[in-house]
Amino acid sequence: MRLTPEQLKAFDDEGYLFLPDCFGADEVAALRREAEAIYRADRPELWREKSGAPRTAFAAHTYNDAFRLLGHHPRLIRPVEQVFGEQLYMHQYKINAKAAFEGDVWQWHQDYGTWARDDGMPEPRAMNIAVFMDEVMPINGPLMLVPRSHKHGVLSAGHDLETTSYPLWTLDNATVTRLVEEGGIIAPTGKPGGVLMFHGNLVHGSAPNITPYPRRIVYLTLCAVSNYIRTPTRPEWIAHRDFTPIEPVADSALLDYARSYKAAAE
Repeated sequence: MRLTPEQLKAFDDEGYLFLPDCFGADEVAALRREAEAIYRADRPELWREKSGAPRTAFAAHTYNDAFRLLGHHPRLIRPVEQVFGEQLYMHQYKINAKAAFEGDVWQWHQDYGTWARDDGMPEPRAMNIAVFMDEVMPINGPLMLVPRSHKHGVLSAGHDLETTSYPLWTLDNATVTRLVEEGGIIAPTGKPGGVLMFHGNLVHGSAPNITPYPRRIVYLTLCAVSNYIRTPTRPEWIAHRDFTPIEPVADSALLDYARSYKAAAE
């Protein structure tokens, strides 16, 4: 899977790109099944909402085969290699739950701001690439993006330790208002299997989910190998120290895994 020159320009201009229908029904079903098992587990990598509902599960690619294959999938790795012009390593891997009725807010922030402040990442040569495991709708807490906000570089932020269960470097209301007046807000929605990639400095956040519909998304934080983190302060399962370049698996690897599990269950 390669991005066209038009897609690369759109990403550079707007700071994001949405790619529908990247993964099929069997592949997504396997990821959903494995995610639910992880959410039920008692592991240090699982972060919960204040209510006890799952918020995010880190580092699943290190102990789960389905998510390991996804983390090496060429449909995700190759487009980001195009953008950065070099091989990648996995800086972070998480499965955000945004649980039905209980999924809490993710405040307005830039991802690279955290990677720079907490992990010592030299440049914003890393990005999140998100895989929808559920239908993302306007009503169930979609990710909201501020187009072109990545052009402003790293913005001043405060360390919010109180709003939610997860500490985050967040932007103040005045900054968000100024950027939104300039670029607006968009909220990419789509069916399971869609992929959203966005620049590390793109301002984004999401509202709580008070609907019966979960909004589970897998986030791969892919970083250029030369841009490895220098001074990490967070646990290894949040900010990885393995800078080995990712070698993509065969395009059919996740589908083969899903079908073999399905055949065994029958």
